[in-house]
Amino acid sequence: MARLDPRRLGVYVVTSDTGPGHREIATAAIKGGATAVQLRATELADDELEPLAMSLVEICGDAGIPLFVNDRVDIAVGSGAAGAHVGQDDDPGTARGRLGPERILGVSVTSAEEAWVAEMAGADYLGVTVWATATKREAVAIGLEGLRDIAGATALPLVGIGGIDARNAREVLVSGAAGIAVVGAVASADDPVEAVRELRALVDDFYEERSR
Repeated sequence: MARLDPRRLGVYVVTSDTGPGHREIATAAIKGGATAVQLRATELADDELEPLAMSLVEICGDAGIPLFVNDRVDIAVGSGAAGAHVGQDDDPGTARGRLGPERILGVSVTSAEEAWVAEMAGADYLGVTVWATATKREAVAIGLEGLRDIAGATALPLVGIGGIDARNAREVLVSGAAGIAVVGAVASADDPVEAVRELRALVDDFYEERSR
């Protein structure tokens, strides 16, 4: 498996087909100090997605941060992305085999049992939907208690996602997440760069306090 510093997941910005474009969100994320970017472009066919992924790999690489591709493992490999993030509709073992040992695999989970399965299959980190979100209505939100349960059941770093912004991000970190993944908090912001900057300052403060 790839070696992953949990702090690399601190401010994890996910692109969306709503609001500014994928490239614009990724650029704002980088300028604001995001530690990771995920390209989630379910609306694009493979022949459109791969060149976009390749261009984002380049700009994220220049900034020294990883780009993950949502679901499309073959695109992640073909574009040279740092890794892929898959859901429960995908077999994590198959995804790990296709990614190989060097790329990073994230898996969305909703329970300690799913977390164990993903860990045994070779996941490097887990994604947990904390609160319901309009950007992914099908996601199962398990709340802070569910997040704490999973954090206590796995050694893998967790990323909280779903309805997270600067007002509640600290709760997610205190509950056991290594980082926060955001979509609307950046895509819907009047100033996406400043929104990312605010989240980065919050996460850095949390880690600094924890290290004392």
